[in-house]
Amino acid sequence: MLTNTRTTRIEWGDCDPAGIIFYARYFDIFDVSTTRLIEHALGMSKIAYLKAYDFLDHPLVETRARFLLPTRFGDEVAVETAVAACGRSSFKVEHRVMKDGALAVEGFETRVWVVRHPAEPRRLRAQPIPADVVARLTRAAVPSSSG
Repeated sequence: MLTNTRTTRIEWGDCDPAGIIFYARYFDIFDVSTTRLIEHALGMSKIAYLKAYDFLDHPLVETRARFLLPTRFGDEVAVETAVAACGRSSFKVEHRVMKDGALAVEGFETRVWVVRHPAEPRRLRAQPIPADVVARLTRAAVPSSSG
């Protein structure tokens, strides 16, 4: 399956008063990492792929995390993000946050490819993931990035 690794630094605004990252900030890191993975797979920015595939987004329908080691202000971490599975209209993503070569956090997401419901535009509706997107999400690793 597709994997992407990016590096990021834990910033002061990510942390609680003790200088340890506030757990909810990991979910922001995961969200950015998922977008970067898809951007690499499709070779375009998120705004470009939303337009190119004429869909609304890929929102979360399930997420969870396991916290193994704390990260602190100033720590550089590597975030390894992989597509674990693709279904008809959903896909599973796994994240591994590495600190100094050790696993600090594991994150798990299920996302759905959605459009606006044609009869009720305020509602969302799952739509099949295009075959070429599935093919790109399930291919081999892509180069690392930072940010």
